[in-house]
Amino acid sequence: MTTTTHTDTLSRVTDLQTYIAEGRIMEAMDEFYAPDVSMQENTDPPTVGLAANIEREEGFLADIAEWQAFEVLSVAAAGDTAFVESRSKFKTVDGTEVDSVQVSRSVWKDGKIVDERFYHQ
Repeated sequence: MTTTTHTDTLSRVTDLQTYIAEGRIMEAMDEFYAPDVSMQENTDPPTVGLAANIEREEGFLADIAEWQAFEVLSVAAAGDTAFVESRSKFKTVDGTEVDSVQVSRSVWKDGKIVDERFYHQ
């Protein structure tokens, strides 16, 4: 098992946030997520596997009519674990305005996320 260093993890996390800010979210799925990744929203059951998470993400993106802002507020990394606080503003296809702050915790192995959980209201 390869352990990711703080510098490697921080670099990968920073690169991932750049992809997201540039709207390259689906591209990021292939670049930054392991085939067996587990992703979880708050206390919902996790979605396991890259294919299932790509499908979930496509559904989320299909509901967005307009991205208005994405901002990274803070980042921390130690060993294989990273935390990112970010703010997203967008309008959904039904006209709902969303302004959300969330924290994501990711666990990395060999440069890919193997476990990620999102905390938001």
